[in-house]
Amino acid sequence: MKILYLSHSGVQLSGSKVILIDPFLTGNSFAPMGPDAFEKVDFIVVTHDHADHLGDSFTIAKKKGAVIVSQHEIAVNAQSQGIEAEGMNIGGPVERDGVKFWLTLALHTSGVGHSMGAVIEMDGKRVYHAGDTGIFSDMKLIGELFKPDIGFLPIGGRYTMDEEQAAMAVDFLKIPLIVPVHYKTFPLIKGDPNKFAQLVGDKAKVKIMQPGDEIEI
Repeated sequence: MKILYLSHSGVQLSGSKVILIDPFLTGNSFAPMGPDAFEKVDFIVVTHDHADHLGDSFTIAKKKGAVIVSQHEIAVNAQSQGIEAEGMNIGGPVERDGVKFWLTLALHTSGVGHSMGAVIEMDGKRVYHAGDTGIFSDMKLIGELFKPDIGFLPIGGRYTMDEEQAAMAVDFLKIPLIVPVHYKTFPLIKGDPNKFAQLVGDKAKVKIMQPGDEIEI
């Protein structure tokens, strides 16, 4: 699986299918590409409907015929606009075209429904994207139940975990590879990925990705 960092909380997973998570591109000066840059998109996972996460999801889905995967209320909104959507909630999984999706708890607000994280299984790999969240002790259950290969954790502070809280979350989750996200896109989220990496120490490998960077797992 190849993973492209789209900036902010946006991620592209490429393998047997192409999956976007929270593609906030339009109006994002850090984004390395716009919504027209994708040749193929099969699924778009939306953790919640704040503008910096819902972003270009509906626009891309309409142009590429992608399926929105999100909590029930966002899925209903997508369907009302003629977009195919898989609505779900905490629990799951929903399996489609060889890909499994679970939604997980996240402590945050949302315009409709509830903010969530997501676990995605594709090509024998599991990815955990925490969405926007504060720290919560049941992250231990996410790690124990899903055993993700890689995790994306917000570190910006104010609206989500800061570096210290995210480092404690790493201890809860016990995921071997962590990518910090959701920092410095706006002045109010000042998280420092290097500080986060120092706090994590040898609990996990921290990969600091710049927008447009790609890794393979």
